[in-house]
Amino acid sequence: MPHPLLTQDHIDTFQRDGVVLIKGLFAGHVEAIEAGIARNMAAPGPYAAENLREGDTGRFFDDYCNWTRIPEFEQVVRSSPAAEVAADLMGSTRVQMFHDHVLVKEPGTSKPTPWHQDGPYYFVDGRQNVSFWAPVDPVGAASLRCVAGSHGWARPVLPTRWLAESSFYPNEDDYMPVPDPDAEGMDVREWAMEPGDAVAFNFGTLHGARGNQATTRRRAFSLRLVGDDARYVERPGPTSPPFPGHAMQAGQVLREDWFPVIFER
Repeated sequence: MPHPLLTQDHIDTFQRDGVVLIKGLFAGHVEAIEAGIARNMAAPGPYAAENLREGDTGRFFDDYCNWTRIPEFEQVVRSSPAAEVAADLMGSTRVQMFHDHVLVKEPGTSKPTPWHQDGPYYFVDGRQNVSFWAPVDPVGAASLRCVAGSHGWARPVLPTRWLAESSFYPNEDDYMPVPDPDAEGMDVREWAMEPGDAVAFNFGTLHGARGNQATTRRRAFSLRLVGDDARYVERPGPTSPPFPGHAMQAGQVLREDWFPVIFER
């Protein structure tokens, strides 16, 4: 039987469309996530970024790979139902923690989150993976937007640098150009969400978000988790996150001292 937060329809939808809404996944952990985000913004990590160019309004902060130094994030990773729910969605017997990600858009932020797939930025390959995107503020127009079925596309989408809008790797011809899902009439899924809700999506699902034109903040916390078939893969350049000095070889399971198993049946 799946976790009580899930039905078989959630699992089928995730497998078919690469994205599904999970109501209340982090309902008991909103205050911890809020406290962790505040701690993260007060003391950013080495990968923190401010994603606005001259002339943009608001503030778009993001940072990742902080869960081992921010106790509130580790509490959420270890004690929330996210890992067990991930196992059900992925059809995996175990779940490894990959990384966390914080994205904050202050009121009046003009810049959208560019359309992208997470997978091409990562050094992990496999079909059993899931990202959870969870706001700690009510969201409407600034919610996550995902293109249903894009995790099954034959070619990955070109990974780009969010500010420079240039290719992340030198081999551009190996990727398809970044599409415009609205102009091309794609099946875009998005939901008004309450604090504690989460969108679950595959690393290969194309996603983005509008700017935040509301009068309230849009703070979101993400967990990226991998399952049984996840393997290290070489990319033609430094990945994001880079995880320098990992010493893994192509085809290996991700090292468990860096990427611990947080759920196992």
